[in-house]
Amino acid sequence: MMEPTFEGASIGLPLVIGIDTSNYTTSLAILDIEGKLLANLKRPLPVAQGERGLRQSDAVFSHVKNFPSLTEEAQEYIKGRRIAAVGVSTRPRLQEGSYMPCFLTGQAFASSIALAAMAPLYTFSHQCGHVMAALYSADCLSWTKDPFCAFHVSGGTTEVLRVCEAPDFGGFKAELVGGTKDLNAGQIIDRIGVYMGLSFPCGIEMEKLALSFKGKIPRRKMKVENGYANLSGLENIACKMYDESKDSALCSAFVFSVLAETLEALCLQFFEKYGEMPVVFAGGVMSNTLIRSKLEKRFRAAFAAPELSRDNALGIAELARRKWNQK
Repeated sequence: MMEPTFEGASIGLPLVIGIDTSNYTTSLAILDIEGKLLANLKRPLPVAQGERGLRQSDAVFSHVKNFPSLTEEAQEYIKGRRIAAVGVSTRPRLQEGSYMPCFLTGQAFASSIALAAMAPLYTFSHQCGHVMAALYSADCLSWTKDPFCAFHVSGGTTEVLRVCEAPDFGGFKAELVGGTKDLNAGQIIDRIGVYMGLSFPCGIEMEKLALSFKGKIPRRKMKVENGYANLSGLENIACKMYDESKDSALCSAFVFSVLAETLEALCLQFFEKYGEMPVVFAGGVMSNTLIRSKLEKRFRAAFAAPELSRDNALGIAELARRKWNQK
């Protein structure tokens, strides 16, 4: 178990701990109060071969199993240091009714740490954590002073957000203004990958396949209207392409090309409505180098490093650090 550290036992700068328990990763990040990242620790949740996701009950159980080894690893960074604050994601989005049971495990664990360390506990959304992690990674934390556009693109979310400064929320709040009406980008990738016989999650393996493809990628546009896209048709098209060709590299390259064009169209429609502004691309899908390369050429955009695009607790820790500094 994590050894609580109290104010009288401080060596070096006090620490801020961030905790995130998404549907696929148990994460714990440690910053000092000046914002230096000391640790970004993660444990993936196991998904059986051939499966396309996890039930919430299985995710909760896996998080409970992951925390002992995760906190043991965190000991070397925490021992002898005062914990100034603890942050945790308690819901998927900053919206009324946003809820997933897997976040309850992180909330319970974070509450225990905060109580033992006599430190304040700050709660945030998983989505805001992703956006903040991207800003931190891209050295764009100053962007929170003015409105900006943020994309959160993952297995559970493909959303376009108008973000503005809000100190009460640890730096900003996000208004949902667009995204997908059916399947999410990450869902599409994983469904097609599993269909081709790849292991879930499929994004990294499909990216390697796509990078190996040297032919001409077929073009196909998905419907994008009034800030929203429909992606379900892409699954049918890609699966049919694989049935006819048995070429997993071709299908992977095709999927990423269509997703990149769809995100580009969503961004352009955002600009038409709200005006041009900086864009942050966050979420696991945005770790894909092919999608990122296309969007970087088109927009003034910030991207997280791949390890900070995927689920992590750094953004939550940074939000908590900012909240603590407002005291």
